[in-house]
Amino acid sequence: MPDTSAGPMAGAHESVIKDVLSWLEQGRRVWLCTIVDTWGSSPRPAGSWLAVNDSGQWSGSVSGGCLEEDLLRRTVEEGADYPVLVDYGITDNDRDDFRLPCGGSIRLLVEPLGNASGTNSAAIEHVRQLAESLKDRGSAMRRVSLQGSIALELAVPGARPGVVFNGEELRHTLQPECRLLLIGAGEVARYVAEFAVAADFNVTLCEPREAFASGWGYDHLPLDRRLPDDLITGFFDDPCCGVLALAHDPRIDDMGLLAALESSAFYIGAMGSARTSEARRARLASLGVDENVLKRLRAPIGVDIPSKTPAEIAISVVADLIKERHHLRTAFEPYTSTLGK
Repeated sequence: MPDTSAGPMAGAHESVIKDVLSWLEQGRRVWLCTIVDTWGSSPRPAGSWLAVNDSGQWSGSVSGGCLEEDLLRRTVEEGADYPVLVDYGITDNDRDDFRLPCGGSIRLLVEPLGNASGTNSAAIEHVRQLAESLKDRGSAMRRVSLQGSIALELAVPGARPGVVFNGEELRHTLQPECRLLLIGAGEVARYVAEFAVAADFNVTLCEPREAFASGWGYDHLPLDRRLPDDLITGFFDDPCCGVLALAHDPRIDDMGLLAALESSAFYIGAMGSARTSEARRARLASLGVDENVLKRLRAPIGVDIPSKTPAEIAISVVADLIKERHHLRTAFEPYTSTLGK
């Protein structure tokens, strides 16, 4: 019998953490580059990561491509043993050489993880603890000083993600990636999954129906065969989760929506026309869902554009998700630490 579960497709920070941990366990030196500040227009926000190891392999992005070639080269060549600050776009030559948009400037902290002798145990433990905290859907804060000390602290629930740099120490608060459950394997779900992963969402695609699962032809988008209500109760019940009913099949869409509307998910949506959406609301109300609770349901799903094709519908859906994720992140409280490690 085939395995009914599938691992989610990871977002940006989780992917970098996974790569960094793998390199450290192989005995490689690693440098983690973090954007600590930006001025003017910049392609990536503060807190974005680019990791590079001593063989030149890299993971993540800090500029969308205009800085990476120089940053990768100088990071490996210089092989810093202590955290160092690197500025781009401060001078006119920088802006010309690296084609920073609209005169923008970026400051990065480049920190070594591991050392030249290959003794990486402390760095491995640090990255493992960070990975476990985020896997357990908790917030964490990394503290990195220019003198070389690195610490990890647990943050209070709801701490606002982002970076604070006082000239001597970086404090980088991270939250778990926004996690999406897509119900129903189809062309719209395929494109939503691909676009959402590219936009740094963590995505799980749920399809319990045998006919759809057996004919699924996209191996890079694995299916989880478990029922949507079980997945929501076990893995998608926190304020950084979203549930999208995309099956066009009330048998599994409604099952998932009933569970989602009882959860703390930040986004609950269902695909369908205005007429279909009204029928769905009436059906859920007949099953005992309160009128005020039904207001949480976004249906029809997505931003209002003249979308017709599966890809166009997916673009409207992911645009709406990005907007709501921004509101979610700005609603969190500033960081307060509770435990040093």
